[in-house]
Amino acid sequence: MVFALAAGLTAASIVIDASDGPGGSGGGPDAARAVHPAAARYEQLSGDGLARQIDAMQTHLRGEPKDAESWAGLGSAYVEQARTSGDPTRYPQADKAFARSLSLEPRDNDVALAGRASLAAARHDFRGALRDADKALKVNSYSQGALAVRVDALVELGRYKDAYTAAKKADSLRPGIPVFTRLAYVHELRGDPAGARRVLLRAQDSATSPSDIAYVSTALGQLAWNQGEYGTARRAYGTALRAVPGYLPALEGQGRTSVADGRQKAGIRDLEAVVRRYPLPAELAALGEAYEARGDRSKARGQYSVVDTWIALARANGVATDLDSALVAADHGDVKEALKAARAEWDRRRTVHTADALAWALHRNGKDEEALKYAKDAAEPGYRNAAFLYHRGVIEKSLGDDASARRRLKAALDLNPGFSPTGARAAKAALKELEAAR
Repeated sequence: MVFALAAGLTAASIVIDASDGPGGSGGGPDAARAVHPAAARYEQLSGDGLARQIDAMQTHLRGEPKDAESWAGLGSAYVEQARTSGDPTRYPQADKAFARSLSLEPRDNDVALAGRASLAAARHDFRGALRDADKALKVNSYSQGALAVRVDALVELGRYKDAYTAAKKADSLRPGIPVFTRLAYVHELRGDPAGARRVLLRAQDSATSPSDIAYVSTALGQLAWNQGEYGTARRAYGTALRAVPGYLPALEGQGRTSVADGRQKAGIRDLEAVVRRYPLPAELAALGEAYEARGDRSKARGQYSVVDTWIALARANGVATDLDSALVAADHGDVKEALKAARAEWDRRRTVHTADALAWALHRNGKDEEALKYAKDAAEPGYRNAAFLYHRGVIEKSLGDDASARRRLKAALDLNPGFSPTGARAAKAALKELEAAR
C-alpha cells in the first residue's frame, strides 16, 4: 500500500512573488494574495497558461538578460511546471535560473532564495530548503514564501515542535491561506484533528477567489477522509470542484473517497483522469491498488511499473526518491530494495512517514522485532493514521502479540475503514483470523 507519497511531493508548494513583504507594492492587507498555495496555481498557472507565462518570461529575458527578478520568476515557474506536469526534467532548468538571478543580485535577493528553497523541497532536499528559507528570511522576515517553505522543511525533517513554533510565528507575521493550511497540518501531526479543522475553517472564511476556495476545501476533504468521514470529505471535494472544475487534488480525493466507500467504478474513473494529467507515484499507486482490488492485476502492475519509471527519471534530475521507492517496492516490488531505500530515507530525515515506511519494509523482510520500534516511532507525536495502525497491527501479529494486533487492526478500520483498497481488505482478513483464533 502506498499512503504517504504525496506528503513529500507536495511540500512547499507555493509561488514566490516579487511583491512579497511590507514596504513595497505587495505590502498591506492584499499582500497575502501575492503567494498562492499549490491549489490556486492549478487554476492560474497550469497547462497552456503556465507554458505561455514561461515563454513570455524567456522572451523578456532575451531582451533584458540582467533582470534578476525575472530570472527568479522563471525559476519558480519551472518548479511549478515540474510539479503540475509530473515532469522532473524542469528542475535543473529551475536551478540554473535561480543561480543566474543570484549571480546578478547576490545581496538582498530573497525572491530567488525563497524560490530556490521551494526547488530544494520539491527535490526532497529539506535541509537545503530550510537553509535557503532561513537565508531569505534574513533578507525579508515577512517573505510568505520563505515562511511557508520553512514550516514544510521542518515538518519533513521530523522537527514537529519547531514546525509548530514556525507556523505560529508565520501566522503572526503573515496570516493567510498558505500559513493556515500548514498550521493545520502541524495540528494534525500532533494528534489534534479538531484543531486542524478549526484552522482550516478559519482559512475557509478568508478564501474569496475560486482557487483559494478549491485549495482550502480540498484540505478539509483530506482531513475528513483521514478520519473516515467520507460524506464530509465528498462534500468538501465537491465544493472544490465547483470552484475550480477539474481541480486535480480534489478530483483525486473524490476518487479515493469513492473507492473507499464502495463506488469503485466512479473512483477509478476519477483516478484515471488524474493520472492522465498528473502521473506521480501517489496517484499511480492509488489507481493501481484500485485496479488490484477490482481484480485487474494486469492493469495494476502497469501502474506500478510506471511508478518505477518515474522514480528513475526523478533520480536522474536530482530528486531524492527513497521514500517513494520504499513505499512502492515494499508491497509491489523488490522488498530488499524497499528496505535499502527506507533505511537511506531514515538516515536523511526522521519523520512519522519515514518511520512507518521503514517499519513496513523491515516487516516485509522478516525483521519484525526491529520493525516494531519504528512503528512505535511513527505514532510518537500523536498522529493517528489508519495505514500506520494497520502496519503496526500486522507487525504485532507476526510477533505473536495477538491482543495488541487486534486492537491496532480494529483501530485502523474504525478510524478509516477504506484507507487503502488492498490494505483495508488485508486488515479485515488479519482481524478475522485473529478473532477466529481466540
